[in-house]
Amino acid sequence: MSKPLIAITVGDFNGIGPEVVLKSITRRSVRTQCIPLLVGPAAVFTHYARLLRIPFRPVEWRGGRRSAERGTWIVESSEVDPETIRPGQLSHAAGRAAGAAIASAVQLALGGFADAMVTAPVSKQAMHLAGITAPGQTEMLQHLSGSREVAMMLVSPTLRVGLVTIHVPLARVASLLTTELIVRQTRIIHDALVRDWGIRRPRIAMLALNPHAGEGGDIGTEEQRRILPALERLRRKHMCVDGPFPADGFFSRYQPGIYDAVMAMYHDQGLIPLKMSAFNRAVNISVGLRIVRTSPDHGTAFPLAGSGHADPTSMEEAIHLAIAVAGNRRPMRRRRSVP
Repeated sequence: MSKPLIAITVGDFNGIGPEVVLKSITRRSVRTQCIPLLVGPAAVFTHYARLLRIPFRPVEWRGGRRSAERGTWIVESSEVDPETIRPGQLSHAAGRAAGAAIASAVQLALGGFADAMVTAPVSKQAMHLAGITAPGQTEMLQHLSGSREVAMMLVSPTLRVGLVTIHVPLARVASLLTTELIVRQTRIIHDALVRDWGIRRPRIAMLALNPHAGEGGDIGTEEQRRILPALERLRRKHMCVDGPFPADGFFSRYQPGIYDAVMAMYHDQGLIPLKMSAFNRAVNISVGLRIVRTSPDHGTAFPLAGSGHADPTSMEEAIHLAIAVAGNRRPMRRRRSVP
């Protein structure tokens, strides 16, 4: 059986993306499990390889799946003048290159050339400066892939967290939370656990929005008006969903294995405890898409860019998760174990 081909984007070239990508693809654990295909300006990868003294020989990919024996395959999604590479600085040129790499990788995945894609960290501000209006990569990927629905889930060795709302201001969360949205996003997470993880009957915990789950309406009514009706609808669909749990109490008593995933009402509610417990091993996965996409759980880390001190662990974990999920989506393949 041939190894899967994984398209890996450059990310923001002024951040740590190129460094963690180059470090990851030199690891034996990555090379023995997949064929990496870098997507982005060759000049960027070459620049950082020289700066950080990482062995790298780019070879233009011309299709096919035979491994490049004396180099690393690359698809040059855009051209960049090396003089524009300025580690640690916000740049519309970096945002434009990051967006072009994402678009190219999506087309490779949709066309069946790549089994999955892994995206290096981007700066949303830089991409907005470049004219890309999507709030984040998740929403951009949904649009580019023509996917009807998508949900964001963070995965660590001991915890999976799905999000009902994603990249929205905290002040808008309560007004955006509807019963329909909670039901839809939970169903997407549930279906992904079945399809991508092979869990026949997933158990999901749903968090409350307000402190103490609203105290019966004394400090918030979203639980009564929106979350409890969503739970009833999900249970009528024969899904095993418990809650709503006050977030602080739930995570203080959390034990791995009791639930297959946790649904958080907003971004930081679920991701702070996950990232605190993951020790740089968490991975972002966009579930519900027509393609497989993962990403490390960290940002561009501009202060570290070009220093050589960026930790590639989360990027390596993202590559391994992409390999496993892509394998589970192939019905003729024996299912792999997904963390």
